[in-house]
Amino acid sequence: MATRLTAAERRDDVLDAAIVEFADHGYEGTSTEDIARRAGISQPYLFRLFGTKKELYKSTVSRCFRETLELFQRAAEGKRGEEALEAIGHAYMEQLETDRVWLRAQMQAYVACEDPEIRQVVRAGYGDLIAYVRRVSDGDWPTIWRFFSEGMMLNVLAAMHVNDAPDPWMQDLLEGCAEAHPLP
Repeated sequence: MATRLTAAERRDDVLDAAIVEFADHGYEGTSTEDIARRAGISQPYLFRLFGTKKELYKSTVSRCFRETLELFQRAAEGKRGEEALEAIGHAYMEQLETDRVWLRAQMQAYVACEDPEIRQVVRAGYGDLIAYVRRVSDGDWPTIWRFFSEGMMLNVLAAMHVNDAPDPWMQDLLEGCAEAHPLP
């Protein structure tokens, strides 16, 4: 006998399916039919769970930022200052290398910021990351700016598959970053 999932469990399954579809096709290019099919549910049930495609997208983006914050928190646990920044940076790099869906979903969220409701979710999620990093690192604003600037550059390089035979300029950037932040 099959076990019925609760609505919360089903919502999680739908979010798992949605992040893949939104990462691949963006907000505008993704159909709720494809998400429902991937999640193994009907499209009407998807709408019962989330109401609209936009609400589903906002939930997906919010979850992505929440999971990023949780990654930062796990990495920095018991650490402060520069040690916390290094731990967060290394955990983030590992995540970029191992989860292409997560990276593409994050990049798609920035693209979708033309919509004011989506922009608000992205701003809130990104703001939570900045607040946490600032709190745990005790960094001043220039330190926080550099940390997040380097993170965005790493996002762009990862999106271009920098680990797959990088162009010389990519290698130079990575070496410069490694010199500025040597591995422990």
